[in-house]
Amino acid sequence: MVNNRNYLQYNREAAVNYATKWALVRNPKFYDYSKIGGDCANFASQVLLAGGASMNYDPVQGWYYIDPNQKSPSWTGVNFLYSFLVTNQTKGPFGINTNSDGVASGDLIQLSYDEGPSFNHTLIITHLEPNNSLNGIYVSAHSIDRYNANLVKTYSWKQIRFIHILGSF
Repeated sequence: MVNNRNYLQYNREAAVNYATKWALVRNPKFYDYSKIGGDCANFASQVLLAGGASMNYDPVQGWYYIDPNQKSPSWTGVNFLYSFLVTNQTKGPFGINTNSDGVASGDLIQLSYDEGPSFNHTLIITHLEPNNSLNGIYVSAHSIDRYNANLVKTYSWKQIRFIHILGSF
C-alpha cells in the first residue's frame, strides 16, 4: 500500500525480459524516436508497460502511447518521465528517488552529461551483481543501443539519479 491505496506490483522479471529482448532491435508496435531526439525514454516506458504498468491517458499529466503522434511527453521525454514517476498519485507507474543501494533489476537510471538541471538519458537496470556498487550495475538502453552493458565501463556522466519503481496504480 502506498498512501493507503492498492496498487499493482511491478513485475521486474517481465520488465527485464522485455528490456533484454528489445535492447538491440525495435518492437514494431512502437515508433523509433532515435532520429528525432532519442528513443531511450520511449524504450524505458515500454519496459514499464511490460512490467505491468497501466497507461494514464490524462492529456496533460498522463503517461501513455497510442501512436507516434499521440503520446504523452512523459512517455518519450527523459525529464518528463522522471517527473511523472516520482509524483504520480493517480493512474500509471510510480517510483521513488533512491541511490545505487536501493535499486533492483527493472529500475531506471537517468544520466546528465553536463551540470545543467536537465538529464539526457534513461537506462534500464537489467542485471545487478550482489555487491550493490556502481561497478555491479548492468543496463540496457536505446538511442545508443546497449544490452547488459556495465554502467561504469560504458558511460561517463556529470550527474546520475536512480528511480526505484514501486508499482502501478
